[in-house]
Amino acid sequence: MVFVSKFFRLFILTFFICLVFVFCSEPLDEEVHEETYSIEIIQKIEKSYLDTTNSFERVIHRKKLIAITNFNSLNYYIYRGETMGYQYEMLKAFADKLGVTLEIRVETDLTKSLDLLYEGKADLIATGLTATSKRMKWFDFSDPLIITKEVLIQKLPKNWQQMRTLSEIEAGLLRSTIELGKKEIHVNKGSAYYKRLETIANEIGDTIIIIEDKREAEELIQAVASGEIKYTVADEYLAMANKQNYPEIDFGMAVSFDHKIAWAFRKEKTNELRDETNDWLRLFSRSSTSTLLHNKYFNSNRMQRMMQRDYQTSTGGNLSIYDHVIKDVATEIGWDWRLLASLIYQESNFNPDAENWSGAYGLMQLMPSVMLQYGIDSTATPELQIRVGGKYISYLDRLIPESVTDTVERAKFVLAAYNTGVGHVLDAIRLAEKYNKNPNIWTDNVDYFTRNKSKPSFYNDPAVYYGYARGEETYEFVVDIFDRFENYKNLINK
Repeated sequence: MVFVSKFFRLFILTFFICLVFVFCSEPLDEEVHEETYSIEIIQKIEKSYLDTTNSFERVIHRKKLIAITNFNSLNYYIYRGETMGYQYEMLKAFADKLGVTLEIRVETDLTKSLDLLYEGKADLIATGLTATSKRMKWFDFSDPLIITKEVLIQKLPKNWQQMRTLSEIEAGLLRSTIELGKKEIHVNKGSAYYKRLETIANEIGDTIIIIEDKREAEELIQAVASGEIKYTVADEYLAMANKQNYPEIDFGMAVSFDHKIAWAFRKEKTNELRDETNDWLRLFSRSSTSTLLHNKYFNSNRMQRMMQRDYQTSTGGNLSIYDHVIKDVATEIGWDWRLLASLIYQESNFNPDAENWSGAYGLMQLMPSVMLQYGIDSTATPELQIRVGGKYISYLDRLIPESVTDTVERAKFVLAAYNTGVGHVLDAIRLAEKYNKNPNIWTDNVDYFTRNKSKPSFYNDPAVYYGYARGEETYEFVVDIFDRFENYKNLINK
């Protein structure tokens, strides 16, 4: 045993000496700066490698998967109030499989993402990272989500749609890396594309004028489509998605070999979270859901139309045509306007003529008795619907006990009352008091009794005055609105 212990310590020591040698002798990936992180990250890698509490255990314990991504038309965005994105939907499906909630953290700086990962403030990075050998020194990678390559983005000739043959269309397009000599190509500052173009320039023995641009890859693709710049470089999968938005772009010339886009995890001796991810990916990739998801983001004309509209956060930055009214009413009731917008989306998907089986109507799905109380009917304008909804929210807020002082928790009580009626919420508060839960906190306290009010043992309790309620529906109503609100906060400025 002594021999084994000494051998193990010698192995670990040798392992980290090798790491130090690697980190100090080779330049880091262009997106991670050695002078800032080398020693600190080595220490964090060492700790995580030997840590007995792994990332998967933390995810299950906290019942939450925290993922870092960035917002663009593929990763994460909001369209007409709905959270979307290929990476987001993949992450959501994985979180659902694990039986945990998903929390998104938006971060564009890989160095900061790396730090969050090794501090345990995030569980994985899903920003379209290429699984390179250099990055494998820093991360454990999942199996690939996408196989892609870097391509040159250029604009098709004028009137290309009227041209009869492919040779006519391609006559003015670059098709060989040799032709990149003396060309001016814009790429995102600090991206891997810059390094690749430098390598090509060396290979062809000519100068490529590389312009480091502050804009992201999607913005540069748009700049090519508009004619502002002539060339940029992007990953093929991103170009495919943007082809739907900008049919005038061409990406038929590859400038790299195939590479893998994957999720990144912190390095661990036994990486259960990565292994669980890979097990899920292998099954998911063979499912019809996976095919539908891929077609939705890479082959769908519907996505093209959506991306050209204003109510998509990576292009227009709005949620609906009613944003100005929502902001005004939210100020009156003391709410964040994005929370009010999330409620409206939940109720009607921003449809002012929405109607449901119970007779609820309009953007805020006001019940007939509420509309009668405030003197409106189905002819009310969308603006009036929202203003009356705001008045009704203020009314409900006055009925929630003053002892509920936390503004976030108070909003949850009000939303529950909006869904099920204030009487059922007051019942749940009384049950919480009776069974020694905090009656002034919704989350993990009063919500427990709300969601169980459909059970006889609860709605027959002497503390309950209003009887049966579909409490699970109310619980999900509050959760969904706040989940969407968190996404709105990530993507929409206040």
